[in-house]
Amino acid sequence: MQFETMRIRFHILPMLVLALVALAVTSCANIGSPEGGPRDYTPPVMLRSNPAPGAVNFNGKKIEINFDEIVNIKDQTTRVVVSPAPTNQPIIRAQGKKITVEFQDELEPNTTYVIDFTDAIEDNNEGNVLDGFSFAFSTGDHIDSLQVSGMVLRASDLEPMKNVLVGLHSNLDDSAFTTTPFSRVSRTNSRGEFTLRNVSPGDYHIFALRDVDGDYKMVRTEDMAFLDQVIVPSTCEFTSQDTVFTFDHRVDTILTATHTEFLPNDLLLSLFNEDYRSLYFKKSERQGDNKLFVLFSAKQPEMPTTRVLEPRTYIDDWYKLETREAQDSLIYWITDSTMIKADTIRLEMTYWNTAENDSLVQKTDTVTFARKRSASERKQLEKAAKEREKDLKELAKLQEKLDKLRREGKDTTDVAIEYNGLRDMLKEKPKVLKLETSKGAVEITDSLWIKTDTPIGTIDPSGIHLEKMNSDSTWTVVELPTMVPSNEWDVYRYVAPTRLEQNTDYRLTIDAKAVQSIYGIACDTVRVTFKVKSEEEYANLHVNCLGFDGSAFVQLLDRNGKVLRKVEVNDHYADFYDILPETYYLMMVLDRNANGKWDTGNYGKHLQPEDVFYYWGAVKLKKFSDITLTWNVYEMPVDKQKPEAIRKFHPEDRGSKLKKKEDDKKKQGEEDEEDEFNSNGFIKNSSYTGNKYDDVKRGVQR
Repeated sequence: MQFETMRIRFHILPMLVLALVALAVTSCANIGSPEGGPRDYTPPVMLRSNPAPGAVNFNGKKIEINFDEIVNIKDQTTRVVVSPAPTNQPIIRAQGKKITVEFQDELEPNTTYVIDFTDAIEDNNEGNVLDGFSFAFSTGDHIDSLQVSGMVLRASDLEPMKNVLVGLHSNLDDSAFTTTPFSRVSRTNSRGEFTLRNVSPGDYHIFALRDVDGDYKMVRTEDMAFLDQVIVPSTCEFTSQDTVFTFDHRVDTILTATHTEFLPNDLLLSLFNEDYRSLYFKKSERQGDNKLFVLFSAKQPEMPTTRVLEPRTYIDDWYKLETREAQDSLIYWITDSTMIKADTIRLEMTYWNTAENDSLVQKTDTVTFARKRSASERKQLEKAAKEREKDLKELAKLQEKLDKLRREGKDTTDVAIEYNGLRDMLKEKPKVLKLETSKGAVEITDSLWIKTDTPIGTIDPSGIHLEKMNSDSTWTVVELPTMVPSNEWDVYRYVAPTRLEQNTDYRLTIDAKAVQSIYGIACDTVRVTFKVKSEEEYANLHVNCLGFDGSAFVQLLDRNGKVLRKVEVNDHYADFYDILPETYYLMMVLDRNANGKWDTGNYGKHLQPEDVFYYWGAVKLKKFSDITLTWNVYEMPVDKQKPEAIRKFHPEDRGSKLKKKEDDKKKQGEEDEEDEFNSNGFIKNSSYTGNKYDDVKRGVQR
């Protein structure tokens, strides 16, 4: 890597003298209270410390660091880390312009200690962040000085992960990650960047960890990242040239400087969760007279089996099962009237459970579902029952009165009106199944659907009629496919998979009783009209996907990053037809096992999560357009791919406070001198192709 910095230096001594004279005159002429002055856009600056940075043979327990202004420490429990990790965390305080660190443990001999503040230190007035600050010292006669840098991205969507532990293990056994704290550790900043400083020479494995329990060791439920390659910290030297110009822009002197670069400085760690959950029975409850709810801690490998113990009398087909996509919860809709009326239901349930050695075994339990009603509910039921009993007695009296008036040949009009009104009030109104269906403007890609508020029991195909309007305004019957559940676990929504004609009016009629719930409650007659949009309202997108081999699929995302459609890549093309004109984004998954979904990693199996890529720009489509887009997934570095518009995590805005300073520099023609040679850790312009191991082989320029 070469750095060439051009800097213009002027001979300004005469101008400086004139400025000092003018300042002195102004000071003498304006005696009074000074005004507020310019706003502070600079982070705190360390002035001194005890011991000095990089001190050796330190035998104390307290560190004092002094700054040029009052400082605060933000979120120190999640941002500040000490390595090697102490048994008891040190006490860290901000006191005015000073930060103190008091160790509670005896420090290990001949050891380099690093207190990594990452981006926790900020000034008190403006909140300007001192990013990447760390303090190192040694209890021996030398201090380790190597560095390792990189970035942590979430594997599933390339979001930068902040406040995540990144650590090194010199023990290269797989078990070290789960049994031993890191030998050197740091945290990522708000951009997902990390630098592990003061590392000793040697071979290491590197890991990232969202350390929920704070023990600097991995458990399978925590988010993690790993590289199988061995990390060997090293340095290399490079030179840069600095040209000094005269006032009239002639070359005065060319200075050559030698600098040190710490390697590796471009490690990419993809954070994932194994989705491991210890499997066990979590809870059960009776959610109503006809609903039993069962919750497990995770998805069951197969549906549990049940045997009714109580009540003694029941039908074999006593329930309709509802679950959800995660399949960790089950709802048994009871269809047996005897069981619905029972105060207590007991089931013998056999399900899968995690044993002590993490293996799955079948376990059988007795689960009791008791009817539970609150005191107020019981009081309301008792009150309603008494009122109904009273009304029934009143109805019986009116009936006797009517009979008597008829026998006597007297007028029964008034009594009959009162009787009929009370009788109608006491009649149970017939229940009707609530049903929704397609109506209004329908997309050309939609299928016909119906949805109910209670699990569907039966659908009579002869009671569902679809017609389309002809050019002469007459209707023609359209043959409709059999309606099926929209997915394997849906008990409410059924679809008729059919391709509707564009720019056509349809009429859908559902006869009364054509759709019935599992309780025999039928729908009323429903008739709706709808119009399918014209193809001219849509666009087509063809994505030519390059740079990879194997199976893959591309997802079409909306402005919020929500997946709208998924298309498999076929012969390097992903084709999206009939898309509404809008702004979209694209994400690709290299589907190595061709199962049509993104798969996470597994540390025990040394399996990385499947690679994800984003097309780095927005795709804007217009009506009736047909666009082909070429996308080489390695053309843009993977850490720069995800468009800002759909990022969920945004770096903490240190730039807003420093932007004015940077803008002022640009106006004055000055250059940003901050870390001009990138010699301290993370290289901000590094490229990550997405291949965690072979970037150099792919020709990425360093």
